[in-house]
Amino acid sequence: MAKVKISPLISDQNELLEKINELEHSLNYQKKLNKALKQHNQHLKKTLERTIAIMIKIAEMKDPYTVGHQVRVSQLATAIAKRMNLSEKKVESIRIASLIHDIGKVSVPSEILNKPGRLTNSEYALVKTHPEIFYKYIKDIDFPVKVADIILQHHERINGSGYPKGLKDDQILLEAKIVGVADVVESMNSKRPYRDALGMDKALDEISRNDGELYDPEVVEVCKKLLRENGFKFEKVGNNHPY
Repeated sequence: MAKVKISPLISDQNELLEKINELEHSLNYQKKLNKALKQHNQHLKKTLERTIAIMIKIAEMKDPYTVGHQVRVSQLATAIAKRMNLSEKKVESIRIASLIHDIGKVSVPSEILNKPGRLTNSEYALVKTHPEIFYKYIKDIDFPVKVADIILQHHERINGSGYPKGLKDDQILLEAKIVGVADVVESMNSKRPYRDALGMDKALDEISRNDGELYDPEVVEVCKKLLRENGFKFEKVGNNHPY
């Protein structure tokens, strides 16, 4: 009868147990690492939201209209982005950028922002600097998305007639095209210091007439469907707005 060698079997078993223990330790470490990473990301998100809140409060002190405008633009732009099935990251970038897209206007004198009459050429030229001014302040902030570039480009138009760079077509981020359309629609639908609200019909007529000329055709189509067919409504922005 053959003799069974016990020692090698025990050795193999011990080695297997050691590997199992190592694997278990590695898995536990990975779980702890994932938990720490999740907590870190949550902290970053809270910090980002606080930063946005501070920016909005600063703008509110200078021009109360800007805050409500930005929140409503964010509502519409985010809805357009979701309807276009953009990635979660792009939707979030649009949400954040549109919430603060006009904060560069704090650099413009209040008497110009709230002027009841038509702006002079020099006054309008000053207003047009607001995307670039704010971009210079936030371009080095470590946003997780392309917030600064979207803000810089939200007044660009696909035929090159926009500002500040005169970009055309695919030179403009899709996210900026979305914010740009939402910005126009909300602005025309709201009362401004120099005019009464023009109404949603005129706002939609503006983007329809300039579909493919100033505004991206797909963005315009989705925006029109949201407002005419899908019952999109701006949520009321009051003193209890999120920021």
